[in-house]
Amino acid sequence: MDPLSSAQDVHRCDLCETAIVHSYCDICHVNLCTPCIGEHISDGYDKHKIVPFKERRSTLIYPKCRTHSHKFCEFQCVNCNNILICSSCMASEQHMSHKFVEIAEIYKKNKEAIEKDAVELENSIFPTYEEIALDLENQLASLDGGYEKLITEISKQGEQWHREIDIIINKMKTEISEIKVKHRDILQKHLDEIKQTQTLIKKSILAIRKLEKSTEISSTMEYSSKIREFSKVPPKIQVSLPTFIPKPIDSEKLYSLFGQITPLSTATEKNAFLLNQTNPSVKDLLDEPELITTILTGYEYLRSIICHNEDRIWMSDETNDIKCFNIEGSLCQTIKTKSGKFPNDIAEDNDEDLLYSNGRTKTVNRVKNGQTEELIRLQGWRPRQLCVTSTGDLLVAMCTDDKTQSKIVRYSGSIEKQTIQFDDEGKPLYSGNTIIKYITENRNHDICVADCEAGAVVVVNQDGKLRWRYTGHPSTTKNKPFKPWGITTDSQSHILTADRDNHCINILDQNGQFLRYIDNCDLKNPYGLYADNNDNLFVCEYYSGNVKKIKYLN
Repeated sequence: MDPLSSAQDVHRCDLCETAIVHSYCDICHVNLCTPCIGEHISDGYDKHKIVPFKERRSTLIYPKCRTHSHKFCEFQCVNCNNILICSSCMASEQHMSHKFVEIAEIYKKNKEAIEKDAVELENSIFPTYEEIALDLENQLASLDGGYEKLITEISKQGEQWHREIDIIINKMKTEISEIKVKHRDILQKHLDEIKQTQTLIKKSILAIRKLEKSTEISSTMEYSSKIREFSKVPPKIQVSLPTFIPKPIDSEKLYSLFGQITPLSTATEKNAFLLNQTNPSVKDLLDEPELITTILTGYEYLRSIICHNEDRIWMSDETNDIKCFNIEGSLCQTIKTKSGKFPNDIAEDNDEDLLYSNGRTKTVNRVKNGQTEELIRLQGWRPRQLCVTSTGDLLVAMCTDDKTQSKIVRYSGSIEKQTIQFDDEGKPLYSGNTIIKYITENRNHDICVADCEAGAVVVVNQDGKLRWRYTGHPSTTKNKPFKPWGITTDSQSHILTADRDNHCINILDQNGQFLRYIDNCDLKNPYGLYADNNDNLFVCEYYSGNVKKIKYLN
């Protein structure tokens, strides 16, 4: 092995390439042995900075001053947008009385930030990317196998259908054979009766012919006519063949009966090291929630509320007016729905544009710069409740026109990204009807739905997989069945849902465990809910039209 190229070799001079290095030029970044130093600085000593090799890269290389070319900039002028200046610039009239900062201090801070970034990139971020890449590679590697399994399942279902169809065909063939035997028996019975009568008629004819030739008085006198008996001709029996009436094949219905292929769903998952950077401070539940204020809206049948700040609180009821109030209860703005029909729900996107759904027109609309525009139009489905996620996606709860199916659909703008409708066993996750299903997203990206008709809070993860159902908490004071209406989440990942008929709010943790009720703030028929960024809870009272702001966390 060439000792000069060995990875274990000591550092060598960059000029002669043989001698062991002793010094280093901090300006040119060149390794130097003692004899080669003179050659290296021969073009001017001031152009170089020779230091012991162990102290290499310790000299700061300052930029040259644009005004005084023989000087180096060692300061920043704070008053002049942090431009770099030299000592001569500092003494000039232009920078008189200005504030200066040493570049070395800024360099040191930036160097520390760079080192910190390097550690985070190498130890946290890059390994995370490697983990994601490995996961994607594994997904790609198992892709063919997964789809082959899917094809096999479909083929098995097809074989089962073929067997069932063969069973039906054989059963019908057996039925036809049995009917054929009955058909033959009916015809044969009537034929036997006719032939028997024919025999009797033949005998009568022979007897009559004999009497015609006879001159005996006694036999002629004893003759009895059979004409009346034989004139009662039996009716003709016409037994019709059975018919097979094939039912028309409804391809769409057949397709839906055969099974369902769930749509491709793409979900993103925030990595732990990013989530840890934004963990909120821990807040405890108050022993006794406090009523802070009540807003009198003048609404009847108040349904929905959103409150990103206390100067802009949007509300809607069962009229076509969507109103904006401030926390003092003053009306700031009114928007009328384009169709003249009341909105099923309202939301606000990341651009602070108002969104509202209309089941009758099958649309989701956006109000931007005072103009209403159609964002989504559905066919065969009616949009109901809305939720804007932390990533800016829009979740829409919807039901079919015939009110038999419900699902949650995720949109990016107007593009459908994900459908959530069935569990792993193919059973519906949500009750199939038009009853309100308020929807919200938790901090862990779970999707939480208050399914009033089912009497359950249904929670799935961001991939649409069922996590848990909450069907109420046993209580001696809550006498009516649990029917959740409004639903919201807070910074602690609590889930809050309104039990209108029992005049209370249920608070759950993110795993569906009951924590406590809010039932002390003189709540009457709580309906729509919204927890703002400061964990204040806003509660719509359905019949009174009041909004109550409640503090429930310390």
